[in-house]
Amino acid sequence: MSRIDALRSELGGASPAAVKKVKDHLDEYVQGYIRHAPFAVLSTCNDRGDCDASPRGGRPGFVAIVNDRTLLLPDIGGNRLFQSYQNLEANPRAALLFMIPGSDVTARVNGRVTLVDRADLQARGVAPSLYWSDANSHIVQGLLLAVDEAYLHCPRSFQFADLWNPRTIATNRGRSLKDLAGS
Repeated sequence: MSRIDALRSELGGASPAAVKKVKDHLDEYVQGYIRHAPFAVLSTCNDRGDCDASPRGGRPGFVAIVNDRTLLLPDIGGNRLFQSYQNLEANPRAALLFMIPGSDVTARVNGRVTLVDRADLQARGVAPSLYWSDANSHIVQGLLLAVDEAYLHCPRSFQFADLWNPRTIATNRGRSLKDLAGS
């Protein structure tokens, strides 16, 4: 018996509601959440299994919903390590975890990515949609994600972490990286 089979035997299978919520498209609730989300984490993995999770942000709607099976994520200039893109050249599978500040629910979208060059994005009328910018805040390229799975995820992990507690946020606001890292 595999470890997963043993866990399922011990804990039971997924609830019917959990299984039912996973769709092969963006339903109206996931689309609505994405339209309001100013933040997402892009997860990728290369052909050796080396993973990367990269934060992405912008004004709500910065990730465009092309249709109920496709998202378009513009890539704004960053640290130029291009780890996500190196991974995507070897393995086109990616995941996005969308978050809205103060909301304990997240939206998860998994799929296959096609890289889109800057000229194609310009032809589509895509421009940066940001709250803050600097000299590096320009579009480098984009990701067209064909949806394999999409669903809203329950609030338990945010509740476990008390992530949006105003007292914690106020305490951490303005603290230096050195202070936050405990050095």
